[in-house]
Amino acid sequence: MREIINFLREAFRDKNFLKIVHLTENIVSKVLSLGIIIVVFICILDLIFILANYLFITGELGYFASTVFEVFGLFLNILIALELLENITVYLRKHILQLELVLTTALIAVARKIIIFDPKQYDKIDLMALGIAIICLSASYWLVRKSHEDK
Repeated sequence: MREIINFLREAFRDKNFLKIVHLTENIVSKVLSLGIIIVVFICILDLIFILANYLFITGELGYFASTVFEVFGLFLNILIALELLENITVYLRKHILQLELVLTTALIAVARKIIIFDPKQYDKIDLMALGIAIICLSASYWLVRKSHEDK
């Protein structure tokens, strides 16, 4: 029992504990990276099957035009996943969270929502809220870029 207490006491010293935290962060980041890579490839396969279905199997005229926003949404989902992967990769390299990348990812996510926005399904206030979100994220991005230029 005394050995366990000594082991835990040594493990929870600041220097050793920070090593454990750093190792845990690296493992979690790598697992998340692998997960996102798998999701990206699955999304690409899904997109290929959907496009093939719309173009070659259904054969209905005008059917693809009505679902083009859904296809754009799938493309943007893949782009968002790649941005998340980039965020994790930068974190693994530098062990810092780059605010510019996070804001860029958020801008892409909100832009995706605006692109696939269905006015029949949502109220006008929802579109205005997305517009305000874009303005706030853009202003935040500009402020971050401006602060980096000054340095």
